[in-house]
Amino acid sequence: MDEALPKPFLTAEWRDLAMLNFVADPQVLQPLVPAGTELDFHRGETFLSVVGFMFLDTRVLGAPIPFHRNFEEVNLRFYVRRQTPEGWRRGVAFVRELVPRQAIALVARLFYNEPYSAFPMRHGIKREDDELAVEYRWRRAGVWERLAMNAAGDPCDSKSDSHEEFITEHYWGYTARGRQSSEYSVEHPRWRFWPAGTWEFEADVASLYGAKFVGALRAPPASAFIAEGSRVTVRRCTRDLR
Repeated sequence: MDEALPKPFLTAEWRDLAMLNFVADPQVLQPLVPAGTELDFHRGETFLSVVGFMFLDTRVLGAPIPFHRNFEEVNLRFYVRRQTPEGWRRGVAFVRELVPRQAIALVARLFYNEPYSAFPMRHGIKREDDELAVEYRWRRAGVWERLAMNAAGDPCDSKSDSHEEFITEHYWGYTARGRQSSEYSVEHPRWRFWPAGTWEFEADVASLYGAKFVGALRAPPASAFIAEGSRVTVRRCTRDLR
């Protein structure tokens, strides 16, 4: 029987997820792996993903927070898993997460110890006939950086054991806390996606994420796609995993 899940902490809609995915060197990621987890591989490779998306209708403990319901997020994440008596839990861990408001970053750091930073942000989402264009911007040191993608046609379902399924279907989050770590669940249905026809990622990678990520994030990406998104539920975290 599964462990009893903690109560929901946050509900929201995550929509129009621009997902730019790069093959990563496991030796670069290994020092960042939260305690109690290990790197997750798909067909012998593990990945870094730059992900931009919209938080919509955000509620904390069931209540909407004035002026903080709809906002952008851009994050850099990688993929881990944890063995439990019920089987593997596949999850993500974050290198850095960007949001537009200090209060959002403060709550995420306080309750989840997640590496959030606040910067001015903008977005643009355009749907016209069968074309979709999404763009997420953030300003650091007076310079606007961006992640943008274009796609066309109808969204696809991810196939079992596909690359797209590996990237989108991780339902746990893990945060390092020194020699311990925290775990929380993220519940959502399977996401459909559009393969990106074009993509752009303009940022000073070294100052944004660290020099060790320049090689991976300046190489050609393994994939680029826009996930449709859905309603999500994030549950309270369980601490002190080892």
